[in-house]
Amino acid sequence: MKGALDAIMRILLAVDGSKYSEAAVRAVIAQCQRRGTEILVLHVEEESSVFGYPVGVLAEQRKLGPVLVKRVAEQLRAAGFQVKTLVSDGEPAEEIIDTAAERGADLIVLGSHGKGGLERFLMGSVSATVVGHAGCCVEVVRAPSARRGPKAGGKGELAAREKLRKRPVSD
Repeated sequence: MKGALDAIMRILLAVDGSKYSEAAVRAVIAQCQRRGTEILVLHVEEESSVFGYPVGVLAEQRKLGPVLVKRVAEQLRAAGFQVKTLVSDGEPAEEIIDTAAERGADLIVLGSHGKGGLERFLMGSVSATVVGHAGCCVEVVRAPSARRGPKAGGKGELAAREKLRKRPVSD
């Protein structure tokens, strides 16, 4: 009899080749259990980004999606995960949400481009839309930034924790 421990965790990992999606890949490798986890690496070719390009440029751009998901899949397989890949066309947030629902994803992992203010208002935010409309859990991973301080687990964070531990407690 198979129990809850035998259940498969299905993760949809959305990638676009940016440093933000690379951070999402690193987060999955660092945080997720290999056994019993299936990862679908999804890249969405944004339809609106192709207008105005000559046909040759469009064809070259279209070749990048399969190369990207293959490279990410190889990283994940080397780390011990079961991996499938998919490249689709459309609006990224919609494709991520719909694919997660169709494939029965338990978790969506994607990077945040950190858009704020006017840029977010004008262009929207894929991660915010996914968080607001997905039918499963969503993890949004931010790339390390010098403005936000040391990366988790880095020397700066460890020194800060040590300093707090040694600080006297006042009544």
